[in-house]
Amino acid sequence: MGLYKQGLNRKQQLMFPPSLEELVDENNMVRAIEAYVNTLDISSLKLKTKKSLIKDGQPAFHPKLLLKIYIYGYLNKIRSSRKLETEISRNIEMMWRTQGLTPSYKTIANFRKNNPKALQTIFREFSILIKDLKLITGDLVAVDGAYLRANASKNTLIMKKTVKKDLAKID
Repeated sequence: MGLYKQGLNRKQQLMFPPSLEELVDENNMVRAIEAYVNTLDISSLKLKTKKSLIKDGQPAFHPKLLLKIYIYGYLNKIRSSRKLETEISRNIEMMWRTQGLTPSYKTIANFRKNNPKALQTIFREFSILIKDLKLITGDLVAVDGAYLRANASKNTLIMKKTVKKDLAKID
């Protein structure tokens, strides 16, 4: 017995390895994303996938799957489709989410590119939902952390009027 804790032997076979279901907690965010996306009427959103654009080849990934991946990335500050592809193969939450399916970065990027209006609508509704559930306050916080060297122009400063105009545009 040494001075430090010892980990498991990586080569040791486990008799009953835990399933992905056991590894993802009941209150995990991916379960909330799953429940939310499953309530959406995908046909009314007119989400386009490769299969709806091209009629030949293997079956496409379901738009709900790609949407769940995209929302997960959004909530975890993962914007890159290449990084999302990496997360799918290494992150237990994403493995649970995708059920062993592995869309490529190109598929994820094309989904984003082909559905900008639908994604805006979905994220707006999702933001309203979590605000209604009191998971966020909806208060505006604007912080300008720019370091300027005595040659600030009008283009580099963020004014209160500009923020109000941008918020009106977003709404």
